[in-house]
Amino acid sequence: MKTKQDIPARMMAIVTYGPRDYRLESVEVPKPEPREMLLKVEACGICAGDLKAFQGGKRFWGGGQFSQYIEEGCIGGHEFVGHIVSVGRDMEDTFQVGERVIAEQIVPCGSCEYCRKGLYWLCEPHEVFGFKRHLNGGFAEYMLLGEKSIVHRVPEGIPLEKAVLIEPLACSLHAIDRSTLQPDDLVVLSGCGALGLGMLAWMKAKYKVKVIALDLRKSRLDQAKKIGADYVFNPKDGELKEFVDSLTNGIGCDVYIEATGHPESVVQGLSCIRKQGRFVEFSVFNEDVSCDFSVIGDGKEIDIHGVSLSPYCYERTIRALEKGEIEVDGIVTHALNLGGYKQAFDLAESDGNAIKVILTP
Repeated sequence: MKTKQDIPARMMAIVTYGPRDYRLESVEVPKPEPREMLLKVEACGICAGDLKAFQGGKRFWGGGQFSQYIEEGCIGGHEFVGHIVSVGRDMEDTFQVGERVIAEQIVPCGSCEYCRKGLYWLCEPHEVFGFKRHLNGGFAEYMLLGEKSIVHRVPEGIPLEKAVLIEPLACSLHAIDRSTLQPDDLVVLSGCGALGLGMLAWMKAKYKVKVIALDLRKSRLDQAKKIGADYVFNPKDGELKEFVDSLTNGIGCDVYIEATGHPESVVQGLSCIRKQGRFVEFSVFNEDVSCDFSVIGDGKEIDIHGVSLSPYCYERTIRALEKGEIEVDGIVTHALNLGGYKQAFDLAESDGNAIKVILTP
């Protein structure tokens, strides 16, 4: 095993005990097995999913149709980047101490039906860093990457405030891939958080489309303008359908991307999308959605494109960031150390000027 000499015996980590019960604790630094690596975390972002887990969302803690997914005692965080400080003996020919890396958020089993078909991001056990005790995440000073982790090297030249965005930007890229955009499409992007702004950045960099960016927060709409939104719209200020109809002679938008996780956004999208339009869904909802489902079929014959995670998108994202091909300045708005985790979650939940909040051990 190759190891740096200055690894401490203990580290600080944010341990999950229950909804709104996260605690900063001193825990043992994990020791890598022969096919594992120890990562010293540079930074880890707070994802919308992390926030909804913190809030007690049923998809994470169970309730209704959902079984409990998150395990008490785990260390959260899957939007991490860091440097390898110890390499198990069976990994020494693949990775070296000192390399800067990131791992995909899902750790596929490799044996379920989806994995066998190459659909690893839909792996049936669906184990993601930061939600299981055996897959502790990046809200800590150190974390393990196991033999099934999908690890990518990250160039040192990518600044930390961009490198920490690789995971959400890769998710955004998958959403845009799933949107099957066509030249001159009018796209309504509902939600200008980190995921939505990432989608906007990819669209403006790679496609000749017009984008209406929606959000309830002025600061996020301002950021959308900087990235290149053709129009920005706050649904509190008027009827979106009327605005879209005014741009399309009453036809509706070609694509509606739902990235808020709010039920009203779904209903709004079905209203303003054109016949045979494409509805793209990439959100985690804390509550059920009710809508007139007949609009999808007999009403408008809409194509629904669900999006999950970020398959085959990490390397493309890393290259784009290295070459400066996408505009992401300003998406990271707050950086706090682990001791400031309560403030960090409060900012992510309630601060109108927060977009991406990151923790830096």
